[in-house]
Amino acid sequence: MKRKLFRNANIFSPCDRGAPLAGTSQGEVMHLPKGALRTRDGLIEAVGSEKEVLAGLSPREIGIEVDCGGYCLIPGLVDAHTHMCFAGTREQEFLQRLDGLDYLDILRRGGGILSSVRTVRAASEDELFSNTCRHVLSALRHGTTTLEIKSGYGLNTDSELKMLRVIERVGREMPLDVVPTFLGAHAVPEEYAGNPERYVERIVEEMIPAVSGQSLARYCDVFCEEGVFSLEQCRRILTSALQAGMGLKIHADEVRDLGGAVLAAELGATSAEHLLQTSDGSIRAMAQAGVVGILLPATAYSLRKGYARARKMIEFGLPVAIATDCNPGTSYTESMPFVFGLSVLNMRLSVSEALVAATLNGAYAVGMAERVGSLEVGKNADFLLLDGDTPAILAYHAGVSPIVRVYKKAEKAPCP
Repeated sequence: MKRKLFRNANIFSPCDRGAPLAGTSQGEVMHLPKGALRTRDGLIEAVGSEKEVLAGLSPREIGIEVDCGGYCLIPGLVDAHTHMCFAGTREQEFLQRLDGLDYLDILRRGGGILSSVRTVRAASEDELFSNTCRHVLSALRHGTTTLEIKSGYGLNTDSELKMLRVIERVGREMPLDVVPTFLGAHAVPEEYAGNPERYVERIVEEMIPAVSGQSLARYCDVFCEEGVFSLEQCRRILTSALQAGMGLKIHADEVRDLGGAVLAAELGATSAEHLLQTSDGSIRAMAQAGVVGILLPATAYSLRKGYARARKMIEFGLPVAIATDCNPGTSYTESMPFVFGLSVLNMRLSVSEALVAATLNGAYAVGMAERVGSLEVGKNADFLLLDGDTPAILAYHAGVSPIVRVYKKAEKAPCP
């Protein structure tokens, strides 16, 4: 296949050093003001100045040339934490929260996650697929070219497997990369309300073997929270998942600090996610263990809570990623530009730090950094053109998407 040349671009990208960028390196971004990108078979073959990228090539060796019009060019965004596979919304709960009802109170009353469990169990596989695709294509329109999708609205073996089959199909049929995560420990289902230990046993003895036996999930996640799963229950589930060959993730310290972040460090989890209440000691433990902290500012925004302490995390050397947490209850958004803006304005990340968090560090948080997250030779040619001079346009032009075009493996992505 002939090469493609994307020229006359104002390029910004992190540089992959083989590990997530952290501390003073979190904001290190390459800038090529008159840059070009050369691709072949959907992979990046060269990136640099136009002169460097064209060196040694005759015009006949370039099959397609695209003038990027001086637009800002950045890597495709990586949304490292979503719950996009669901059926039905929870708008009434949004109104309840506006009236002052607490998230955990809604869950105790059978709402929240349990409400989504009822609709997912009732939905057919095709219905669930159609609804998930709608959200995934919206994410693609907003610049996401790689994303993670968790199960966790089934909470029994058949329904969790149904969700994971849908997530696998979405990744196979939609024009972006999808990383599947098993989240059977998202809540205690109503049928186990009086016996959560029995449900933990079912996860360990039945669900994890079924999921790993069918190779349906790259990661296992748990919701370590008061009134959901205890620290010891999470340890048991994650240890079983690790033995079954899955990577580990933890919903940690969202409402209360139960020690989930420390457990993530102890077990060598790839990421700990939410982290609204995480202590200094927990941040240090995660940093030392190489855990990625995935921050979800749209959830704090929706719940009207304080934001995660991103500046303290960067100060302590914890690599930070950002994600939408797209779900029908507490963060109903597919827009990484919105999350980028919240990160800059409300978590006080610099624009460069937010760019790293939304691309390369997100890629490391979902095990995809060898292929995506930065514009480097050998990686997928996944990139965006922005109608702005710098990536700051993602935060500056608030409430709209400044994305002009989305490319996945050097092909213009269909963004209906």
